[in-house]
Amino acid sequence: MSLPKRVKIVEVGPRDGLQNESQIISTETKIALVKKLAESGLGYIETGSFVNPKWIPQMADSEQVFSGIERLPDITYAALTPNLKGFQRAMDVKASEVAIFAAASEAFSQKNINCSIAESLQRFEPLIAAANEQKVAVRGYVSCVLGCPYEGDIAPSKVADVTEQLLAMGCYEVSLGDTIGVGTPAAVERLLDEVLTNTPTDKLAMHMHDTYGQAVANIYAALMRGISVVDASVAGLGGCPYAKGASGNVATEDVVYLLNGLGIEHKVNLGKLIEAGKFISSALGRNNASKVAHALSQQ
Repeated sequence: MSLPKRVKIVEVGPRDGLQNESQIISTETKIALVKKLAESGLGYIETGSFVNPKWIPQMADSEQVFSGIERLPDITYAALTPNLKGFQRAMDVKASEVAIFAAASEAFSQKNINCSIAESLQRFEPLIAAANEQKVAVRGYVSCVLGCPYEGDIAPSKVADVTEQLLAMGCYEVSLGDTIGVGTPAAVERLLDEVLTNTPTDKLAMHMHDTYGQAVANIYAALMRGISVVDASVAGLGGCPYAKGASGNVATEDVVYLLNGLGIEHKVNLGKLIEAGKFISSALGRNNASKVAHALSQQ
C-alpha cells in the first residue's frame, strides 16, 4: 500500500506520559502543558485519566486539570476511563471523549487491572451503553500487542480477536500498543497481516514505545500499510507502571519529523511542539528524550 496523505497524531503525554512519574507534578504544570500542546496544532490531546488514584496517583487531579484548561476550538480533550464510575467523572468535567483499555495478554490483564481479558471487556459494557446514550465517542486500546513482560511473544490472532471485540462493542477506533517496546518492523508487518484481515485500516491506530529504539521504524512500517493514526508523547514521556523496564512512548517531535520527511500532512508546528517538550522536560528536571528536539536545539 502507499503512504497516507495525512496522519492524525494522538498526543498522550499529559496522560500516558505523566502517569508513571514518581515525582509530584503540579496541576498548574499539567494545565500549562496541555495549553502548549494545543497551541502547537495538535488536534487530539489525552488530557487525563479517571482511574482509582490508589493505583495511578499521578492522575488524581484529572478533574482539576480538565476544569482548568482553556479549550481551543476543534480540539479533542480525551480521558482514559476504566469503568462506569470513571466515565461519569469524565463527563462531569466535560471530557470530549473517552478511551477504554484491554490487553492481548491474559497475564498482563491480571497484573494491570486484576481480571481476565473477557472480564475486562464485560466491565466496559455499561460504560459503552452510557456513552452511546450521551453520544460520547469511545476509543479502545489493546496493550502488549507485540510482546508481554510476563508471557513473552503474543500471537497476532489474540490481538485481532480483542480488537474485533472492542470494535463490535462500539469503539470507533482501536489503538494497538507495543507496551514494552519490543517490536520490530517485521513484527509489525506480521501483526497487521492478521489484524487487517477483518479490520479496516481506518479503524486502527498505532501506539509504539521506544524501549529498543524501534518505534519510528515500527510506525513507518504501519504507515506503509495505510495506518493513518499514530499515538505519541511529547518529549518521549511515559512508560507503563506494570511493565518493568518499559521506557517512554515514541516522542511526538520524532513522529512529526518523520511525517515532515515523508510529505505527510499533520497540522503540527514542530517548533512550538519542541517548546512544549522543553517546558515539561524542564519541569521534570530531565533532558528531553526526543532525538529531534535534542538535535535541533544544538543548531
